[in-house]
Amino acid sequence: MQPATDMEQYKNFTDIELVATLKTGDKTAFAEIYNRYWDKLFCIAGHKLDQLEDAEEVVQNIFISLWNRRAILNITSTLNSYLAVSVKYRVIKVLEKQYRQRKYTDSLGKQHGLDDSTREWLEFTELKEQLEQLVQGLPEKCQLVYRMSREDGFSQKEIAGKLDISEKTVEAHLGKALKTIRSGLNIFISTLL
Repeated sequence: MQPATDMEQYKNFTDIELVATLKTGDKTAFAEIYNRYWDKLFCIAGHKLDQLEDAEEVVQNIFISLWNRRAILNITSTLNSYLAVSVKYRVIKVLEKQYRQRKYTDSLGKQHGLDDSTREWLEFTELKEQLEQLVQGLPEKCQLVYRMSREDGFSQKEIAGKLDISEKTVEAHLGKALKTIRSGLNIFISTLL
């Protein structure tokens, strides 16, 4: 175990310094990131999820993923933004799982009317299905880049390296994907209103 004075110096590190140190496998840098961001991420997840246990699991999984991917991390935004986006995507996955469970309960006849929350879940699911259809309609390479970026959380540089293409090409594929999806979702949302 490191002396307390060594551990104290990590509190003065910037996020960039912490990430660089984390990449070398430094557990104290990881602990500092954890201590610096756990409460904030838990609050974000807690506001979106009904169960605090679910929020805690989301945050723990983010930090497990951060540690497991430490050697290949390439955070192009701030660490704060990177972690906030991670929370958002993991919360969506939990909400989808909760919706599937509620849908199963509904199918068993345990719930007979549509209350506001059920209606919201149905609209959310329709929106997710529409998003998936739009993504599936993208050209193959464009779809792959979009999924690696938005679903797997890879940076543009990481995607370029994995697919052996330039970052500009990755940026072009993402731009095309987002434009197509945004346009398709705008049309779909206007039908819900």
